[in-house]
Amino acid sequence: MPATKSSTKAPCHAAPKNVVQPHKPGLQKRINRIEGQVRGIGKMIEGDRYCMDILTQISAIQSALDAAAMQILEDHTRGCVSDAIQSGKGDAAIAELMSVVKKFAR
Repeated sequence: MPATKSSTKAPCHAAPKNVVQPHKPGLQKRINRIEGQVRGIGKMIEGDRYCMDILTQISAIQSALDAAAMQILEDHTRGCVSDAIQSGKGDAAIAELMSVVKKFAR
């Protein structure tokens, strides 16, 4: 599903307030799971659990967040960036894309 915005909303490259997320149900489910994992880490710390177990859970959360971010990044690239390029406004969209990709480069 490549369309990531409706025709009544501002173009993605103009920092819209509302963008349709094509994978919204799956992303929401993933974020809810991550939220539960974070709460679980709090309980592990409170319960004086073994440090390595806590670190393992933190690593799992980081991986899950990375996967969610990559899904959103792919959707943005296939939708918003593609639309911007086709409308002749690709340079700004690509610059914005690269700035966010750099945040994820480790």
